[in-house]
Amino acid sequence: MTILSALNTHYGRLERCGGVAPFGFSTESIAFALVLSPDGGLNSCRDLRDHTGRQPVGRPVTVPRTSKRSGTTPRAFFLWDNSKFVLGLGNGTGQPGITTYSAHAAAFRETHERLLDDATDPGLLAVLRFLRTWTPSRFGRHRLASALLDRNLVFQLDGDVDADGQARFVHDRPAARAVWERQVTISGGPSAVCLVTGRIAPVARLHPVIKGVAGARLSGGSLVSFNRNAFASYGKKQGDNAPVSEATASNYGAALNALLARNSGTKMRFGDTTAVFWASASAGGETSARNAEAVVAYALGVSRASSAYAAAFKSGWGGGGTFPELIDIRRTLERIDVALDPGTRIHILGLSPNGPRLSVRLWHETTLDLLLARLAEHWEDLRIEPRAWHRPPSPLALLQPVARRGDPETVPPVLGGEVMRAILTGGRYPRVLLTAALQRLRAGDPVTGPRAALIRAVLQRDVRHRGRGKQAGPSFTTGMEVPVSLDRQEADPAYRLGRLFALLENVQRAALGRVNASIRDRYFGAASATPASVFPLLLRNTSHHLAVLRRKSGTGGLAVWFEREMNEVMDGLDMTLPCHLHPESQGRFVVGYYHQRCARKPAPDAAEAETAAPDLPTDEG
Repeated sequence: MTILSALNTHYGRLERCGGVAPFGFSTESIAFALVLSPDGGLNSCRDLRDHTGRQPVGRPVTVPRTSKRSGTTPRAFFLWDNSKFVLGLGNGTGQPGITTYSAHAAAFRETHERLLDDATDPGLLAVLRFLRTWTPSRFGRHRLASALLDRNLVFQLDGDVDADGQARFVHDRPAARAVWERQVTISGGPSAVCLVTGRIAPVARLHPVIKGVAGARLSGGSLVSFNRNAFASYGKKQGDNAPVSEATASNYGAALNALLARNSGTKMRFGDTTAVFWASASAGGETSARNAEAVVAYALGVSRASSAYAAAFKSGWGGGGTFPELIDIRRTLERIDVALDPGTRIHILGLSPNGPRLSVRLWHETTLDLLLARLAEHWEDLRIEPRAWHRPPSPLALLQPVARRGDPETVPPVLGGEVMRAILTGGRYPRVLLTAALQRLRAGDPVTGPRAALIRAVLQRDVRHRGRGKQAGPSFTTGMEVPVSLDRQEADPAYRLGRLFALLENVQRAALGRVNASIRDRYFGAASATPASVFPLLLRNTSHHLAVLRRKSGTGGLAVWFEREMNEVMDGLDMTLPCHLHPESQGRFVVGYYHQRCARKPAPDAAEAETAAPDLPTDEG
């Protein structure tokens, strides 16, 4: 199923549930309602904003749909717009104070004079009379709040209520809806076969504006657009190059904007990509689809799960002190005492900004059980001891180890979409993920659990894709399994060199305490890339540090323990150290360093009691 077809189908589901506006309408953020008297006078201004947050935000209201304001000629909306069109006033661009927008106000008035030429409805007549008599000079006379400027405004007839007794906007009056529905019908372009539905219908000249993609323009972007001759073919213009009916274009736009809305629960971000996901209700029904979306949201770290879901996955994600271990996905789903079909279809769409357009970074269709199985495989690749995360990381958290100063804006472009594709398909992680993590370490960032886990995941997935088991002898290829926790039998030279570097650092810390620049600060990058040029110097310095420990009172046993650990690591190394380690081996160096750095010394037995060392010192003291 194509992207537009899947979104069009999802629109039908949302429409049945009342989650989207009907065809010809859209949901927009409205800040104020101008309350008019029947003669067109402005009685008051009603504040519709939500004031519960740090800053007031407009209220979502279903209004006649918008259209793109391309070109230099202002285009007005029907019975609503921002203050530049409705009042002819707004905040000036590049200059302080209120600016008059006469052309915008004239366009708004002319649009309504044309559409309401034969109107007899009191509400529509009140709007016409207001537009005919309103002048910007009356703004100060009515003492309207400056908050109206550059805000979206609607009209309301004073005292007008709906069947439930609630205040009704003019555009919701039956006469206004009839005018707009007639306008939508006659404004359609030439008919053609819709590429999405296969039906002959008027083709959309311009596709809807999509809002909510991180980094895109605040006014929104287009998923489908043709604004240059290079994008056209056979002399066709704009939407005729990819004929999609007006109804279908409106439907997919409404569905996608609903998925991208704030607090939708179906939206996540990783890198420069904003992704949405939704479930199909065609097989299991609406309840099953909603439950499937809740499971996916929890699994991807978008939202917290209900107590039922959290309990069902607790044993899979953190049971028994291991993380993560999702053994039987279907059995886990059966523990949830709600209607949930493991075969529910799941759609995931990733978008990123591209000027006035939106680029598709990711499009994936799968089933719920297969999706969670892929996630379980991904979490297994990320598994490392000590534990890097308390719960499975979200895609955004997964990219933080490769971001400078933790800023997601510094993540290499396109990386987020490639990582997410590897997670969903079970394919290899992008090689740039390993390179970016190593670059952060060479830049001086610490070897944290998330960075070590990310590096291990890239290497381990490569091993699985090559289909090779653990090799008996040393190798500088990536054919060996990458240990989850400290493996004293691991023969890989890079892994052992990482362990050795951690031991040398611990010796320095034990002998000298805190120093301005440790060997990790000075030599980690060089040791992991060119061991032969660094380790001889480090071993000579370590002999002096061990001598200091022997001379100190109470640390002689610690020196003996360090020597024994270093000998155990070095016994598995060749006498000739490698001159250079390629990125895969540098990654194994990091994993070995992390394991040895965080390893706890085992309790001594009776035979070793006299030479046993106390607990190793840490960075904290």
